[in-house]
Amino acid sequence: MNRVNAVWRHKTYQSCLAKLRDWEEKREFCRHTPEHFLDVARLTWILALEAGIAADKEIVYAAGLLHDIGRFRQYEEGIPHEQASAELAEQILKDCGFEEQEQEEILRLIREHRTAGQAEDLAGLFYRADKPSRSCFSCPAREKCDWPEEKKNLEIRI
Repeated sequence: MNRVNAVWRHKTYQSCLAKLRDWEEKREFCRHTPEHFLDVARLTWILALEAGIAADKEIVYAAGLLHDIGRFRQYEEGIPHEQASAELAEQILKDCGFEEQEQEEILRLIREHRTAGQAEDLAGLFYRADKPSRSCFSCPAREKCDWPEEKKNLEIRI
């Protein structure tokens, strides 16, 4: 996991994370934190193991760390966060030693993490891990949340 730790330590990554924390400091609803990023990676990894889908752990964890990192640009510029996150991730992945094919897979997971719900591949698993990573069932803001009821994680599940 050396390259994943390099992503975590990357100057651009930490700068983006600080901006995201500033934007979401007073956010009442789910925040986009390292805990969420890692929960998505862990759930994706579990789902891949259970489904017998071949996956590289570093790819899954790098995608987990990076998939929402551009959300601050959505707040600032109105850019969809999956697009902004992929744009920011490109140089970070190069700097951290991911090969071109690995970069492409990670960027695909990031770009499709809001749309790949029906896919029966790693991107579909990554999508399906995103919502259950949230504990809507215990959230004090659940009643005010604008997520559709069918997307809310109202039970402990994967």
